[in-house]
Amino acid sequence: MRVGTKSVLFGAHAFWLHGFFTAKGWAALHGVPWDPRLWLAFFLHDIGYLGCRDVEGAEGEEHVNLGARIMGALFGPAWADFTLRHSRHWAKKHGVGVSRLCYADKVAFAITPAWLYLPMAAASGELREYMAKSRDRQAGNGHFTAEESRKLASSDPRVWLDGLQSYTLRWVAEHRDGREDRWTDQRVTAWREYR
Repeated sequence: MRVGTKSVLFGAHAFWLHGFFTAKGWAALHGVPWDPRLWLAFFLHDIGYLGCRDVEGAEGEEHVNLGARIMGALFGPAWADFTLRHSRHWAKKHGVGVSRLCYADKVAFAITPAWLYLPMAAASGELREYMAKSRDRQAGNGHFTAEESRKLASSDPRVWLDGLQSYTLRWVAEHRDGREDRWTDQRVTAWREYR
């Protein structure tokens, strides 16, 4: 079974769980999500990892397309666009801004407790990818604090996760008002920040 499929079934993007954290992130940023279309987007936005050989590489970067096609077929092009733009790297690569779903998705990652996130990401094989890419990410991004950089370089998954969650929350705080994303380096769009 490919890592992307494992991610959606029982890993960091588990379709049956990640949507609840995304809803909690949305509520923290934008208020209670009453629209049922939002709830569908919360659970479908990462479904495109199914069948992907990676989550941080070229295949994984295109994961946004499946959820967007489903949302578009059900609710029209605006919802397809909303779902496509949940990835900051995809948005940067295509010269568009992120949607509000992006911020909720980032908060979802940052509030998922380590005791839950780490075993899921390890079981799916994603954790190795994420930790390995953290070293590359630091080279292309001058926005990590010294403490975050130290933690991201750690071989201890809990320390690493703490550093990435800290950075992610700072990214959301800096950009949630729609400010241009100057933190995401276009040179590193072959993999996605976050998971």
